[in-house]
Amino acid sequence: MEKKPKTTKAPVSKRTFQGKVVAAKSAKTITVQVDTMKLHTKYHKKYRVSAKFHVHDETGKAKVGDVVKFQECRPLSKTKRWFLVTKSV
Repeated sequence: MEKKPKTTKAPVSKRTFQGKVVAAKSAKTITVQVDTMKLHTKYHKKYRVSAKFHVHDETGKAKVGDVVKFQECRPLSKTKRWFLVTKSV
């Protein structure tokens, strides 16, 4: 009987976004707004689309107005599925 080689799972690339902190009222949670530009299919005009994400900030170093980079993670609460990677001003 031949042994089958163990297959290892490829590392999963997690989604990463960059956005601006719009709220930092909760403990260890910040709200980040990400703006993207889309192109209208019929009229070929660019328009802005915004999305808000609840991001886990363990140290509480991000303040309103900061530009932050965050990454996908396991669900931490009902609405939190992201964690803070870096903070840049």
